[in-house]
Amino acid sequence: MDTVRPTTAEERDARTARNGGAPTLEFGRRVPYDSYVHASTLHTLQRTLSGDPGEMSFLMVSQIMELYFGLLRHELEQAREHVRNDEVWPALAPLRRAALHLEGLNAAWQTLRWMTPADFNTFRDLLGEGSGFQSAMYRQVEFLLGLRTKSLMRPFKGTTAYGELEVALHRASLWDEVIALLARRGHDLTPGLLERDVADEHEADQSVARAWVRVYRDTGPENHLRLLGEALTEVADRFGDWRYLHLKAVQRTMGAKSGTGGSNGLAFLQRSMSRPVFPELWTSRTEM
Repeated sequence: MDTVRPTTAEERDARTARNGGAPTLEFGRRVPYDSYVHASTLHTLQRTLSGDPGEMSFLMVSQIMELYFGLLRHELEQAREHVRNDEVWPALAPLRRAALHLEGLNAAWQTLRWMTPADFNTFRDLLGEGSGFQSAMYRQVEFLLGLRTKSLMRPFKGTTAYGELEVALHRASLWDEVIALLARRGHDLTPGLLERDVADEHEADQSVARAWVRVYRDTGPENHLRLLGEALTEVADRFGDWRYLHLKAVQRTMGAKSGTGGSNGLAFLQRSMSRPVFPELWTSRTEM
């Protein structure tokens, strides 16, 4: 069995009766679980470079994080499409899922807390210039959140990831679509704000902050924009946790040494943290 064969509730009940309540134990060439999850493929992707037993956890956690980045991109794209189509209520579900995925992503850092500088140094040189900074999927997530630095696409020149990033860069971010939604809902925004080049990073705008103040002052049960603001805030908050935990993991394992990918490591991450996600959701809170 190479593909998953759908079943009905009646078929499942009949199989349970035949098995006397025990699980089915006989299948063809491939068990259905593996046909769906491809676990046998996933477990062939861990190819360590050293004989150090700790490298496996470093590698596998990195791969887990990559999978979470892909999942976050999926959820944020769903939310963006709903917002673009004026579907505020349906946008809440993928945003809530994204916030929960970020909790899982952030928890992955905890499993690397065993790693001291001495532990990391046993295999760090073998990584060459490889760095999480070079994750194309993480850049996709940043672009969706509205964090856009064109120069960070340069490492992917000549790869298929570059074309995908180019497309993502020139599409409105989730935050761009939220701002357009505020305008469609009658909020008075700075002229020209909606006509800017979306490939450039959005700069916090006071008219957007004022719009969110008005949204939050309406505490009625039908104010779905307020729920949207809170769902976005949760995503931004959990993403901020990711950045902080990344910074602390680097500080714990290598201090302020130069990064593997050529950056100044800790200082680069500190600068990145200064760029807020959904900035007006935070600045507006002063007036709420």
